[in-house]
Amino acid sequence: MLDKHPFNSTLETGIRALVVLEAFYPRHCDLMEMTWFDHLIVHTGDIDGQDVPESLHPDLPNRTGELLVRRQLVERSLRMMQQMHLVDVFETEAGIEFCASEEAPSYVELLQAPYSLALKDRARWMADRFAQQENVEIRELIEGQIGRWTTEFTTDDTSSGRSV
Repeated sequence: MLDKHPFNSTLETGIRALVVLEAFYPRHCDLMEMTWFDHLIVHTGDIDGQDVPESLHPDLPNRTGELLVRRQLVERSLRMMQQMHLVDVFETEAGIEFCASEEAPSYVELLQAPYSLALKDRARWMADRFAQQENVEIRELIEGQIGRWTTEFTTDDTSSGRSV
């Protein structure tokens, strides 16, 4: 059955993940990083700093709510890319990590549509910015940004007494 929603489908998300992992190669990324990077590759403008590329997707007021649902989609997309032999999965002491496979560069090179080229440019920018940073440094930066974003999507979950 074809997906009725081509945007943010498992396939589109998988291609974004593959483009990110290829740009970050040989660095391995965990699921949380891939979730952050999936958001940032299309919303680069959410990161402060010089030489930040323009966001690919519009800055809609409720876009930050995407972070709440993106993790499962990113995980499914990475598993799909693994089944296609484009992503390698590693079990480490820190948990499960993902890396572009040896077949990934050939596939990524085929992506030549203007949107795909823009994704690759942003992925290279993200790799230049984050690839040499430790996970904890990236986490601090992202959580700092998410702290700014949470006012847009934080709700009280009264049944568990926690905020989501």
